[in-house]
Amino acid sequence: MTPRRLLTQAIEQLQSCGCATPRLDAELLLAHSLGKDRSWLIAHAGDELDANLEHAFHSLLARRVRREPLAYITGEKEFWSRPFHVTPHVLIPRPETEHLIEAVCAHFPDRQAPLRFCDIGTGSGCIAITLACEYPQAQVTATDISAEALAVARGNAECHSVGKRINFIQGDLFAALRGGQTKAGATTSFDAIISNPPYVGEQEMSGLEPELDFEPRRALSDGQDGLSYLRQLITGASDWLTPHGLLIVETGTCGLPEDGNTLRLQQRITDLAGMLRGGVYGR
Repeated sequence: MTPRRLLTQAIEQLQSCGCATPRLDAELLLAHSLGKDRSWLIAHAGDELDANLEHAFHSLLARRVRREPLAYITGEKEFWSRPFHVTPHVLIPRPETEHLIEAVCAHFPDRQAPLRFCDIGTGSGCIAITLACEYPQAQVTATDISAEALAVARGNAECHSVGKRINFIQGDLFAALRGGQTKAGATTSFDAIISNPPYVGEQEMSGLEPELDFEPRRALSDGQDGLSYLRQLITGASDWLTPHGLLIVETGTCGLPEDGNTLRLQQRITDLAGMLRGGVYGR
């Protein structure tokens, strides 16, 4: 069968199961199964494919029809124009989280400064690694409660050649910093703490798209109102920040706590549509 015919059938199946981008998904899956890029599919649309390659594609397509996220099927997702390996142990990086990187870059414009960053709940490592890449003199600490997630993040750090500047610690929120083993010269005082915590309220979970059923639930929802981890971050961050340090967090429909014990909300992060995406807190 030809790529053109395979794609026509695949698009119909993906449309029937409710996928939001059936053509794009079909093309990406076929290109991945063939080890080619999407431009190759156009140039070779009429070529006959080997039966084994067709079978490999249909196996991947069946997973997508069950609404397994495309990133888990291909094992990769782009973030800040860099590829990141992902597994079901970590959340899939999303464009919304790039607003946190934009906020860091806006508040710390000197890319050559020897800054100290901390990424709480690093998951795939996309935030910590992106900051290490964008700030080549920075030292970064990345924490996560999941050992499996940290293994993914470490692998991504090595792929992007920043592993020597990132200190990975297992633990929950600030307990990781209190009890973690640090590299020589590592600090417990940061210019910025950045976090994409679980902020989906329990009442929201049933209304989310089926793909989210495949992602780690404890990384999505706090099982409460969506604000519990945000409150803990805002309450505890000041102990780990320099005098002019910032806490930069992502959020969703749950909103933002206004203030912590010593930190105050200084900026609401919104997207181009005006939707709230996060907040910046400082003393």
